[in-house]
Amino acid sequence: MKVIKNYLYNVSWQILSIIVPLVTAAYISRVLRPAGVGINAFTNSIINYFQLFASVGIGYYGNRQIAYVRDNRKKMSETFWEIQIIKVIMTLVSYISFEIFLLIYDRQIDYMLAQSINIIAVGFDISWFYEGIEDFKTTVVKNIVVKALSTIAIFLFIKKPSDVCLYIVVISLSFLLGNMTLWPNLKKNLVSIDFRKLNPFHHFLPTIELFIPQIATQIYVQLNKTMLGIMVSQTAAGYYQYSDSFIKIVLAFVTSTGTVMLPHVANAVSHGSRKEVNQMLYKSFDFISSLSFPMAFGIAAVSLTLGPKYYGPGYGPVGAAMMIQSIEIIMIGWSNAIGLQYLVPINRVKDFTVSVTIGALVNVILNFPLIKIGGLNGAMWSTVISETAVTIYQLIVVRNLLDYKSLFKGVEKYFIAGFIMFIPVFWMNRNLSNTWIMMLLEIITGIFIYSILIIAMKAPIINQVKDLVLKK
Repeated sequence: MKVIKNYLYNVSWQILSIIVPLVTAAYISRVLRPAGVGINAFTNSIINYFQLFASVGIGYYGNRQIAYVRDNRKKMSETFWEIQIIKVIMTLVSYISFEIFLLIYDRQIDYMLAQSINIIAVGFDISWFYEGIEDFKTTVVKNIVVKALSTIAIFLFIKKPSDVCLYIVVISLSFLLGNMTLWPNLKKNLVSIDFRKLNPFHHFLPTIELFIPQIATQIYVQLNKTMLGIMVSQTAAGYYQYSDSFIKIVLAFVTSTGTVMLPHVANAVSHGSRKEVNQMLYKSFDFISSLSFPMAFGIAAVSLTLGPKYYGPGYGPVGAAMMIQSIEIIMIGWSNAIGLQYLVPINRVKDFTVSVTIGALVNVILNFPLIKIGGLNGAMWSTVISETAVTIYQLIVVRNLLDYKSLFKGVEKYFIAGFIMFIPVFWMNRNLSNTWIMMLLEIITGIFIYSILIIAMKAPIINQVKDLVLKK
């Protein structure tokens, strides 16, 4: 039950961190207009590289290491401060590098300085510690107030197209304040230690190992926006961000299992329970498949109407982009399960690194021709193919560690149910009235059809639900 509660908390936080800009997007897209939205997306894509450098792989590494030693409070306290010292140093180095960058890149200085608050915020981010001790409630509850305040501030202060910089400041400060609220709770989890005996730098190389896959991942998360801004327009970068934001909120339901399961599996690994680890993955993979297929087909069915209807006039390209990007939901869900929930906890970091590096290389190679040919949609196809490459490589890597039959048990049933659901929902979306009530009816219809079909086909997820109910 603890894993389920943590999953629900983490889903809540993932959705919350995305839903604030998503809920306000309908307002912001109309106030700032495509040009203003594009400026934010483009400058944010640049600042993300510095944020990534500041975090230096600590999100995954810190989570795992805390999970390894959480049964020993003194060791856990020492580990926390050693890792945090590394993070503070890297944040300082990153911000200095950003200041040097501004000497070369002398455009949009005000926007870039406003975005740089995000680099400082990284130094205060200790969510990895709470994930390691499987305390997801603290990170969610602490940030709800900050997110609510930032939403109110957006509606109060962002009134005209020239408020782009102020909008960036509000969003960046909410990230900083949200991270700072996590610090007061540390005193009840940590014990006093002798800082003179700490040896933080022995964590440096292991964080670099996990830093490499994060760099690779960010290449096809941020580079697409950067390249669209350069090769097409900053407005196209804004379209990409809005499509990506919608897909990410759906993905939160899927990828949250990775953040929750990583410390849980890592703790099982530390006790030598490899068979238990494999069983955890089979159940998690089935759960992810049961969610990702209906979500992917569902988004694809309504996207052509949903994108432009939600964001308003001038955002038509977002709908087609969302339809293409919906394929990512399945690929990222699977790679999240195999990579983050399995390879990282069992310390097969090299395989995880190679997989996302392959994805990044595929993305870079395909971006130039596909963006040149298809613009925004070309960038979307490049990302989808890259994510598929990551998943295929990871499946090859684990072929001798896992039983494919157990891993993919029931996947064909989720695919069939999702595909059948797609047909009537897509027809409704293209032929019936374009209203929010009709959109809600389409979603309800899709959920009903999918649920009936997986029950009729006796998909494995049904047994998982039954077991959960019986345990309760």
